Amino acid sequence: MKHLIILLTTAFVLIGFSSAYSDDEHTDHDSHAEHDSHSEDSHSDNDSEEPISRIQADMAAKVGIATSIAGAEQLEQSSKLFGTLTSGPEQLSHVRARYEGLIKSVAVSTGDTVNTGDLLAEVESNDSLRTYKILAPISGRIMQRHANTGEFTQNQVLFSIANLETLWAELRVFSSHQSSIRAGQTVHILEGNNRIDAKIDHVVPSLDTPYQLARIKLDNTDQTLTPGLMIEAQVVTSEFSVDLAVHVDAIQEIEGRQGVFVKDGETYPFTPLELGRRDDTFFEVLGGLAQGDEYVSNNSYLLKADLEKSEAEHEH
Repeated sequence: MKHLIILLTTAFVLIGFSSAYSDDEHTDHDSHAEHDSHSEDSHSDNDSEEPISRIQADMAAKVGIATSIAGAEQLEQSSKLFGTLTSGPEQLSHVRARYEGLIKSVAVSTGDTVNTGDLLAEVESNDSLRTYKILAPISGRIMQRHANTGEFTQNQVLFSIANLETLWAELRVFSSHQSSIRAGQTVHILEGNNRIDAKIDHVVPSLDTPYQLARIKLDNTDQTLTPGLMIEAQVVTSEFSVDLAVHVDAIQEIEGRQGVFVKDGETYPFTPLELGRRDDTFFEVLGGLAQGDEYVSNNSYLLKADLEKSEAEHEH
């Protein structure tokens, strides 16, 4: 379905496009005959120029063609690591009765939120026959309840409380990365379509495993993250500035050359570039573009598709 939507969108867009390749297709037959003596020179000129796509401003906005200004950027070199989310041992409490006895009342249910010192249950001691209170030792959410009025405690866990307002991301660091991963480095944690930016708190050995653990403390007050979740992360190992860069998604390849479409009014000439280093977001530009040039950074593939369509029609 996703591919069908893209194809339909592209077909719709190309109706509003015209390119340098297609200019000759719109001249009438008599015009071709009249200027036949100049056709060879005309084709020679076109061959020396870069292909150009044209689209009106309202159509460009409608199909999501967006532009950016070429300029200096900060690039990052990173290492990809994988791991899981977990809670710290201090964030989980399994509550038992201090003295065995009969459960007289229960004040909470699974899913309830409690604060330190809140009443969980009341128990009548078998020895003294006095009723005492069981209080929450930590703040958090009741994850499990194994206590009902009229039952005996039997030295079992009555309540499990977890405080998940903070979690730990534990990334596996194998020997190939251990020399470049250290505390304090910036980490981009990818969870679904979301990115969480944080820093490595510490790197510790993992007992009985062939890797170390890079541990990152995460704020989870909105309770959107859960322990046990598998995660992917990019650990920034170096950062550097470049004088000129373009978005990675802007780069298209035409006739074996990589480049971008530069906006010039309602025309978009394809501009080959000399590219340098890159990260996940930007490509360094070494030549072919100048500071302040406006280039297509979003949906540039539509302009490439227009050129390919026009070239095919021209050849026929």
